[in-house]
Amino acid sequence: MNKRWRNVGLYVLAVITVIFIGTSVFDKPKTENATKTLRYSDFIEAVQDKEVSRVLLSPDSGTAQVVENDGSRSEVNLAPDKDLLKILTENDVDIAVTPTKLANPWQQAISSLIFPVLLIGGLFFLFRRSQNGSGGGGGNPAMSFGKSKARLQMEPSTQVTFSDVAGVEGAKLELTEVVDFLKSPDRFTAVGAKIPKGVLLVGPPGTGKTLLAKAVAGEAGVPFFSISGSEFVEMFVGVGASRVRDLFEQAKKNAPCIVFIDEIDAVGRQRGAGMGGGNDEREQTLNQLLTEMDGFEGNSGIIIVAATNRPDVLDSALMRPGRFDRQVTVDRPDYAGRLQILNVHAKDKTLSKDVDLDKVARRTPGFTGADLANLLNEAAILAARKDLDTVSNDEVGDAIERVMAGPEKKDRVISDRKKELVAYHEAGHALVGACMPDYDAVAKVSIIPRGQAGGLTFFTPSEERMESGLYSRSYLQNQMAVALGGRVAEEIVYGEEEVTTGASNDLQQVANVARQMITKFGMSDKIGPVALGQSQGGMFLGRDMSATRDFSEDTAATIDVEVSELVDTAYKRATKVLSDNRSVLDEMASMLIERETIDTEDIQDLLNRSEVKVANYI
Repeated sequence: MNKRWRNVGLYVLAVITVIFIGTSVFDKPKTENATKTLRYSDFIEAVQDKEVSRVLLSPDSGTAQVVENDGSRSEVNLAPDKDLLKILTENDVDIAVTPTKLANPWQQAISSLIFPVLLIGGLFFLFRRSQNGSGGGGGNPAMSFGKSKARLQMEPSTQVTFSDVAGVEGAKLELTEVVDFLKSPDRFTAVGAKIPKGVLLVGPPGTGKTLLAKAVAGEAGVPFFSISGSEFVEMFVGVGASRVRDLFEQAKKNAPCIVFIDEIDAVGRQRGAGMGGGNDEREQTLNQLLTEMDGFEGNSGIIIVAATNRPDVLDSALMRPGRFDRQVTVDRPDYAGRLQILNVHAKDKTLSKDVDLDKVARRTPGFTGADLANLLNEAAILAARKDLDTVSNDEVGDAIERVMAGPEKKDRVISDRKKELVAYHEAGHALVGACMPDYDAVAKVSIIPRGQAGGLTFFTPSEERMESGLYSRSYLQNQMAVALGGRVAEEIVYGEEEVTTGASNDLQQVANVARQMITKFGMSDKIGPVALGQSQGGMFLGRDMSATRDFSEDTAATIDVEVSELVDTAYKRATKVLSDNRSVLDEMASMLIERETIDTEDIQDLLNRSEVKVANYI
């Protein structure tokens, strides 16, 4: 309806414009013959010479048409000469004044009506569109500025169900109950259960929070509103609160329904203390959201599903029961979850028979669902570049390394000397890691440059250690020794004078682990099980900006001494391993120089046929 009226208005305006232009163009005075222009002095001279028979003066006496004796015509711009009429009369020139041309009646009517018509028409269309915008639809942005921008699907067409979401079984169970309540609320209300007012999905980026919300909409089959937290907040005070009110008004009209707010931390951050020029508009929006969420009457059938990866910055009033009754953690998937996710994303990929998704799942600890989807997509892109019909195991392996460390740089020209140095460096990491008890298995060693690294050594972390997040003191000590293995290998082979800067990142990692062991993990022999250095949260950013020093100068000196002792112990352990197994180090470096890449089987075969000494390094 709105579109039809708008088209009618455009047609009317076009017709008026055409008529106005037409009357202006066709009503111009026509001249039958082209006329020339005389100078005023020449005109006076011609009059005095009796060459002019008639003069037609304009009404304002500014110009005149001159008719000469031979009938030729010309124009002249008259000067303010008071003796002009006298000169014309004395020389027997016929004087006439051209009549004032009356405007076309149609042109006069249109000229007087065009602006009132346009004004009335503009107000009419503005009023029509404001009426249409009041129902939550489109319309003039000026009239619907405070309307919610939520996208409504009366019959959710997300085409996503719980069967499409893998690796988050715990979160699916929590949300399945929400879907069951929307489908059959009587079963819950019969025993006095109330519908959860809000479900907050919390987890790292890429774990599938938004995908779960789409699955809830697809499973429940109820109206589904989706909006981002940033769409509430505008630069004008009161707009965000108005959009929140409008969103909940629409939701109440379509209850039971689901309202999904993505990235709710954009509007739900902790309210400040009024210092530093805080965003009052955002706080007003949050206050309105708090009021609407806690203002439901009984089981209204409206469920708020929100997602964030920053729960630490959300306002405490938003997190309390009665608003977000449930917090569902959508964490990084474990091995079984990664395998399920890989199977889901492999459905539309043409994988060759040598691709073992089980091995891929074991090689990708810590990967999220988005990471795994990107992994298989990168593998497919690599296969397409090589003009292959299927994605082989080589492309999948290359994609894993590409995601973790960057693309290969095979076109870089490397001298034999540098290639040998990198080979010994990476062999040092791998050999120390293989000889250390209670440490991750070596998965692959490569001297092909990737990203900023000249070579890489990949380890496969223990699944149990990754899931629990618990690391023993011996593991951290082994980790420091492994990180120093590359630097130590350079010293043993080339001497201390030829040590390069290639171990700079390794040294930073070692120092960081050692200091955390002393100040955060309580693994200090001299200070004891004490956490030092209290972190101070940022007032506005909601994150740690600085750490207050809650210990003395003497304690700081003790920390430095213990950090040095830990690093020195790790350095001695790495030196002992590589010195006692120098022949194995040389053979592994030779294998790397020849093949550029060796995997777990190659390393294990080398260790099995060599007398590796590991007993004295605990």
